[in-house]
Amino acid sequence: MKKRLIREMFCLLLTASLAAGCSRGGTSQSGETDSGTKEYKNFITVDVYDEFANYQGIQSGWFAKEVRDRFNMELNIIAPNVTGGGDTLFESRSATGSLGDLILVNTANGKFNQLVDSGLVIDCTELVRDKDLMKNYGNAVKRTNELAGTEGIYGFPNSISSHAAVEPSEGSDPTFGPYIRWEYYRELGYPEMNGLEDFLDVLEQMQTLARKEGSSDIYAISLFKDWDYNMMNNAKQIACMYGYDELGFVLSRADGTDYQDILDPDSFYIKALRFFNEANARGLVDPDSASQNFDSWLEKYQTGRVLYSPWPWVGQSMYNNVENKTAGRGFKLAPVKDMQIFSFGCWPEGDSTSIIAIGSGAEDPGRLADFIDWLYTPEGFELNGQANGAAGPRGLTWELGEDGEPVLTEFGNRALPNNQEPVPEEYGGGTWGNGVSALNFRTFSLQETDPNTGAPYDYLRWESTIEANRTTLDEDWSERMGADTAMEYLEQHGMILTAPGANYSTPAEDANITTMRERCKSTVIDTSWNMIFAPADAFDGLLKEMQDIAAGLGYEEVYAADLKNAKDQTAARKAAAEKYPLEESGEK
Repeated sequence: MKKRLIREMFCLLLTASLAAGCSRGGTSQSGETDSGTKEYKNFITVDVYDEFANYQGIQSGWFAKEVRDRFNMELNIIAPNVTGGGDTLFESRSATGSLGDLILVNTANGKFNQLVDSGLVIDCTELVRDKDLMKNYGNAVKRTNELAGTEGIYGFPNSISSHAAVEPSEGSDPTFGPYIRWEYYRELGYPEMNGLEDFLDVLEQMQTLARKEGSSDIYAISLFKDWDYNMMNNAKQIACMYGYDELGFVLSRADGTDYQDILDPDSFYIKALRFFNEANARGLVDPDSASQNFDSWLEKYQTGRVLYSPWPWVGQSMYNNVENKTAGRGFKLAPVKDMQIFSFGCWPEGDSTSIIAIGSGAEDPGRLADFIDWLYTPEGFELNGQANGAAGPRGLTWELGEDGEPVLTEFGNRALPNNQEPVPEEYGGGTWGNGVSALNFRTFSLQETDPNTGAPYDYLRWESTIEANRTTLDEDWSERMGADTAMEYLEQHGMILTAPGANYSTPAEDANITTMRERCKSTVIDTSWNMIFAPADAFDGLLKEMQDIAAGLGYEEVYAADLKNAKDQTAARKAAAEKYPLEESGEK
């Protein structure tokens, strides 16, 4: 009862935020209209440095129209993920003294402190003092800014939640997991998969079947390099299937019971490289993997040329349109019996590892403060959060049904989650998928209740959506798995392992550690890719070579620093679990 009351209070706060959303404070190049809404006189282009974006350029389509109509501005996305990853772009732009007008970054390695100390972001205290963002989520904002090392409000956190720290923050699907083209798995007779060895055998059989029915350029597995940082990112996804996530060169188990050195021969990282090496030996790995970028990789899912997806939001979003699902085609979670998928717990104090801030060179900081404030309203989340699973614009993709419950429109059924459905001109034109917000920044947890509807923001969890999703694909998967959603199946079978949502970000590391890390990770990443495409009998030799070279570059010192941070993170997670247990969850 106490938990329910807290959530109801959270929803009331959101409702108040929505109701007051047109009365925005702050200094801006604007005036007030007779209705009390802001009128921004000068059109501006806002440079958005965004470490989470997978698109670079001017935001287009329906979300661009929303931003233009509300704030008389456009968003120019600057995305390190698209320009090679790593910190090169951050360092080069920081050196000029102007990282961006809006800044969205991961705060690991003391980056928040660096932004503040170098004067790249502004103190927003006065700009947001009277805004609903501070009235409703002030505690989460203040807790996040404790990491900045000085007084003031310099950044705003991701994924604020009313739920307990130990509850999964995802909606219908986990963040990670083995998603496969279910129709081929069904044709094979749903073979049992006890572990990775069986999974690989099934992928091989699926590829053979798919090529018989399709073309010779279909591959079970396709990879890309854009997100490699301390290690090969695609290989780390196998570790996430078994309850681990990365922190530097450490794989840290969600419950804090184990830490793995990624170069240990028995680590899940090395197991993943062996998995891909064997897959390549069987002809299952896309030969373009080492040269293609994220966009070209993504396009192969849209055209049905890849059979395994390490994330639900790739395979399902790119391929599972209504036409394919009705025909029984699409990606669904694979039942690998020994998996225990890593899940991010909810963040009652917000996820401080991901923040949005206003750059010191911004032309109109007051307008950007208004924009940030809007992102933390229900309406702002419905629109910007659509990239992460929210429903999008009411009246276009969804509406309230006769019973007062939310339901997708015919357009919403065709367009969601990320399909290239033509958008009416009144909503901005173009296609739906191209118009989705490129910010990739989620202000609330997806499973929060939308006060506009009383239902979760996650439209896949609406009763109407669950009922409407009785397509051939969904019905077959549900009947076989005994669940309506992937998360329900995983929870039923103890296959999800949740890391409590904690207000933790790694501190700035010693300059010598950073230097050694840069050298080590180049060796780790380059050799990892070589190990995948090497002959099987060369794998162990390359592993030994990687270990020896890394050791000579200071790997052990870097690993020791990462291990300390991983243990500190575990301590923070345990503290969050105690502070926000199931019976007392809620924003405080």
